[in-house]
This record gives sequence, C-alpha cells and structure tokens, in this order.
Amino acid sequence: MAHWTADNIPDQTGRTFIVTGANSGLGYVTALELARHGATVIMAVRNAAKGQGARDAIAAAVPGAKLEVAALDLADLNSVGEFARSIVSTGRPIDVLINNAGIMMPPRQLTKQGFELQFGTNHLAHFALTLQLLPALEGRPDARVVTMTSDLHKRGHIHFDDLGAVKTYSRTGAYSQSKIANVYFALELDRRLKAQGLPIKSVLAHPGYAATNLQSAGPRGPLAWLLRLTNMFVAQPAEQGALPELYAATAPGVEGGQYFGPDGANEMRGYPKLVQPIDRAKDPDIAKRLWEVSEEMTGVRWP
Repeated sequence: MAHWTADNIPDQTGRTFIVTGANSGLGYVTALELARHGATVIMAVRNAAKGQGARDAIAAAVPGAKLEVAALDLADLNSVGEFARSIVSTGRPIDVLINNAGIMMPPRQLTKQGFELQFGTNHLAHFALTLQLLPALEGRPDARVVTMTSDLHKRGHIHFDDLGAVKTYSRTGAYSQSKIANVYFALELDRRLKAQGLPIKSVLAHPGYAATNLQSAGPRGPLAWLLRLTNMFVAQPAEQGALPELYAATAPGVEGGQYFGPDGANEMRGYPKLVQPIDRAKDPDIAKRLWEVSEEMTGVRWP
C-alpha cells in the first residue's frame, strides 16, 4: 500500500458513486478523481449553485466526466429522506456511498429537527442516509459504504445523557463526539451486514490533517485564526487528504470493518495505510446502544 496515489485507482467505468459534500474540499477532490477514472458521480450538496460550480470545474478538467448535482441538506432529515427516495424509487443502483460531508466546531446550533448541529449533520444524517440507500446498494458487485471520521474521534465520548449538548457545549467535544459516533456506526453497520449475509462493505477512513474549508466554515474567533495558521504551515493539501477515502472506496481487496488513514507520524500526513480506531470505539455494546438511539432520533430503522 506504500505510496498509493489517485493514479492507482482502478477503472471505475460503469460504477456509480454518491459523494456527500462534493462541492469543496475532500469531497470535491474525491469526485474529481472518481470522474477522472470513469465513474458516474452523484454530487450530493446543500448549495446547488456551489455544486454546479464544482461540477463545471470538474467537467472542464475531465472532458466527458459523468457528473450529476443533487440537493442534500444534511442538517434536515426531510431533505435526507427526499434524496434517498429519489434514488431508491427509480430502482437506480448505487455501487459506493461516500459519507464525506461534515461540519466542524461551530458555535452551538441546531439542525432543522432540533439536534445539536455537529452530531445531527456528521452522524445522524449519514446514519439515516445510509440505511435508506441500502436497497440501492444491494446486489451490486463490491458495493461499499465509506464513512469519513477524524483522528479526533480518539478524544470523543458518547454522552448519552446529553447528546444535544444542552448542559455543556464544547465545540471540540461535540465534534469529537460526532466523529467517534461515525466509527461506532460504521463498525456496527459492518457487523449487521455480515450477520445478514449482505455483501456490502462498511469501511472507515480519515484524512489526517488536510487543509480544507472545514476549518474556516465552522470555527469562530481565536480558534478560527489558529486553524488558519495550522492550515498554512501544518496541514497537507486536500488532494493528499482525500487519498484514504479514495482507497477505501476503490482499492481492490478492501474488507468490511477496515479503517484507513495516512501513514505519516501520528497519522497526520502521508499515503493511505490500514490504521486502528481507539479501543473504546470498538465496543459493540456502546455501538448497539448508539444505533438504537439513532433509530429513535431519526425515525429510520434497520430494514
């Protein structure tokens, strides 16, 4: 796996990918490289104008690219349901779902359904989206669900008594909670798919520290300035940060339950390698409890 780059992506002609948050950052790079290798890419974005701009930029770089822009607001479960129904109701097959989009460290805000924004967007929305899209993934050869997390999941804990961060709100704490929730979800999804004998792989990835607009879109005040500086002097470019999710989505031999991140020091930079989540993120009892709570909160249940 040493020095695996986007040039190593196998031909994806005939395969269809959904990439959430495909209009910028890691999602944009992922959509670009998938299109460059022949995939049809559904760019699921909140802002249609920005999505169209991203689509046009990719089309200019990749003549003949097969791209579609679709509306998906992860801060609104109604939008998540409408998007999923638009795929499933037509019988359209999906080969890979990449749960890429996210929000990081904003002041406390709520989703349309009243959930804390980071937990609601980063975890609950992708939980609901994935479960509703499973019928479109069934039966596809080498079908995969790739869920993006962060190395900051290692600082995360699931506060079942205060998932909405009503009692105490920490921007980094809420972000880390949402990212460890991504890990619990992806590993529990893998267990359930295997138990049901469904040949869909649930895989995790994290980008290390990559310079994207994630660091500027959410944080405010001194934290925003600090992250701008670290983007300039510490972070790797988005093109490098996208490699673990591209590997998880396309590389031959990937197995359900695996987790990929950069191979450099502290998994901050580098090329894709197999890594491990923090031990508590592997706890099946917490994962099962979070799954059941997520079903109650979203109204979307394991089919």
